[in-house]
Amino acid sequence: MFVSDIRKEFYDVVVNQRLALLVSSDIDALCACKILQALFHCDHVQYTLVPVKGWQDLETAYLEHKEQFRYFVLINCGANADLLETLQPEDDTVFFICDSHRPVDVVNVYNDTQIKLLIKQDDDLGVPAYDDIFRDEDEDEEDSGNESDSGSEPSGKRRRYDEAAVERRIEKQRKRREWEGRRREILFDYEQYEYHGTSSATVMFELAWVMSKDTKDMLWWSVVGLTDQWVQDKITHMKYVTDVAALQRHVSRHNHRNEDEENSLSIDCMRISFEYDLRLTLYQHWSLYESIFNSSYTSSNFKLWSVHGQKKLQEFLADMGLPLKQVRQKFNAMDISIKENLREVIEESSNKYGMKDIRIQTFGVHFGFKNKFLASDVVHAAAALLESMEKDESNTDNFIHALDCLSRSNLEQLHKGIELAKKKLIAVQQTVASCICTNLIISQGPFLYCYLMEGTPDVQLFSKPMSLTLLCKYLLKAFVRSTKNKRCRLLPLVMAAPLDAEKGTVIVVGIPPDSETSDKKNFFGRAFEKAAESTSSRTLHDHFDTAVIELKTEDRSKFLDALITLLS
Repeated sequence: MFVSDIRKEFYDVVVNQRLALLVSSDIDALCACKILQALFHCDHVQYTLVPVKGWQDLETAYLEHKEQFRYFVLINCGANADLLETLQPEDDTVFFICDSHRPVDVVNVYNDTQIKLLIKQDDDLGVPAYDDIFRDEDEDEEDSGNESDSGSEPSGKRRRYDEAAVERRIEKQRKRREWEGRRREILFDYEQYEYHGTSSATVMFELAWVMSKDTKDMLWWSVVGLTDQWVQDKITHMKYVTDVAALQRHVSRHNHRNEDEENSLSIDCMRISFEYDLRLTLYQHWSLYESIFNSSYTSSNFKLWSVHGQKKLQEFLADMGLPLKQVRQKFNAMDISIKENLREVIEESSNKYGMKDIRIQTFGVHFGFKNKFLASDVVHAAAALLESMEKDESNTDNFIHALDCLSRSNLEQLHKGIELAKKKLIAVQQTVASCICTNLIISQGPFLYCYLMEGTPDVQLFSKPMSLTLLCKYLLKAFVRSTKNKRCRLLPLVMAAPLDAEKGTVIVVGIPPDSETSDKKNFFGRAFEKAAESTSSRTLHDHFDTAVIELKTEDRSKFLDALITLLS
């Protein structure tokens, strides 16, 4: 059931309890977790934090902790499947679910004892009405009693009773079949697309604000959680701009409140600012040239995988009047005179080159005198740490490192994440260039398909869901710019990469078509399930995002054929 008063129905309930906090492996979830941890720290709430990568992890975590805990808080997991069916919990166990995955499973919505949904009601949820999808079992049995009492009647009368009872039963069955048919249609319409609602970090920040316990750090984590949704392309531009405006009001309030602190400019002060900044990834921590080269927006617009595109980039730099020596050195080392109006200069030239929306509304943060980060810098850094391929590091280690890099007391970890993110972005762009130049993207009719072969450089990096999804989005953007086939520009993309050579598995991701006006709704989750079912393909649907699955390598072609048939 939806919680209407998050403070009274959630926080006041758990504040004196011991909790298990189960957190999904994504950046928005990490940010929501940081906010909740800070609140728990204020009120000395005892909790155990458990990172969960998928449904199997969630089940294991529940089984391990169900003896010690009655209350479980789930962040960015658990809302989009029937949780009670999945976990089979004890009757007195209560789950508080803060999850941006949509649609929310209807059983979770209408269970009012064990499931408490911490989800914003003003998101357009479109949940079907209770009577359209649930039906009382008692209704079907109410007539059976009347029919059995007719033994003492005369036989002619009894026959008439019997005929009437049969007709009633037939009519009842017909109505039930109609109702079930309608129910299937309603549920299909409701469940066919996967999309995302308000960021969980924003929901948690609003809880802190309602309790007058919000701090600048919490506000910054909320900003990073929302920016994660934008970087990962999970929400529409309209939703992003609306949510930015809401956070901007909080930023103004905090900055106004702390003006005295800012005047003293202490070494450990923190200032968040709303900015119109460039869609150039990590440019303040890189050279301008490398950032332009490895940002999806500029790389696909210039078509930097081609000689012609690289020539165009040189012209663009010349048009801005920026010396190559300046452009190729670290941003920090550039002449101050150039940096002062760099954004305006880049924007002016970008307009001439058809990149009219190179500016984006975002937020930046200053820690002390010299550390400045944009929210997207932190998202890329945390994601790189979360899916780091370093030896001897477990998934839990990666989770802790990513969580640590969000604290301003741990800037060393953040800088490490930024270095890892640069390597990842270079690998993504090189793979995009290689896929386009060797025509690896094939039109399969209803969708485009690309398979990364074993032995491709950096292929191991793309065995991780976030990295493969990022590559998928960058690749589709680049392909749309490079193809002359107008029909192909409107197609979604399915991408597969080797996962585990020993087990013989691949990871498969499906994303919707690339368009600025897209509603970001993804139908591949349901389609993957149906295709696997109809071909008995050996798949594992373990990820909280349903459009990411594991598949046995030998079943790849029959699974693909079924998907083509299904979507044609």
